[in-house]
Amino acid sequence: MEHDETGCQAAPEGPILCINNCGFFGSPATMNMCSKCHKDMLLKQEQAKLAASSIANAENGSSNTIANEPVAAVSVDTQLDTVELKTIFEQPACDSVPVATIEKPKEGPTRCSSCKKRVGLTGFSCRCGNIFCGTHRYSDKHDCPFDYRSAARNAIAKANPVIKAEKLDKI
Repeated sequence: MEHDETGCQAAPEGPILCINNCGFFGSPATMNMCSKCHKDMLLKQEQAKLAASSIANAENGSSNTIANEPVAAVSVDTQLDTVELKTIFEQPACDSVPVATIEKPKEGPTRCSSCKKRVGLTGFSCRCGNIFCGTHRYSDKHDCPFDYRSAARNAIAKANPVIKAEKLDKI
């Protein structure tokens, strides 16, 4: 009775379980879901919006997508928390233009350019554009063709421009 007069609400009887029945407690701020379920729901909604916008761009004939590129369409049902993933192959708008496929050459393990030793992620890249091991990383150890002297001169010239005073008339 006192609560009605003051305008305050009574505290809930007990903790509210998550509406997805995951076993954790939910809160009204997260629509009676636990934080993990709420975060997953927001992520699914965001993915659905992105998928819908990409499908809309594909239907409008946007030239940003490559022909025959698979487009993923995601439909989200928030009540059941199910996600269906469909792959749609987009047909080229004009058949007269040939589409060239670019294949990347298979990249082998990273090796030192001097001794051909496998370096992996610990390789040192030089200014000449090659990758070297720990022993050949210095320019004098691998006969580097990069001209450090002229590069340094150009950097100093850029950093320190020549300042000339204006000519004054002598009286």
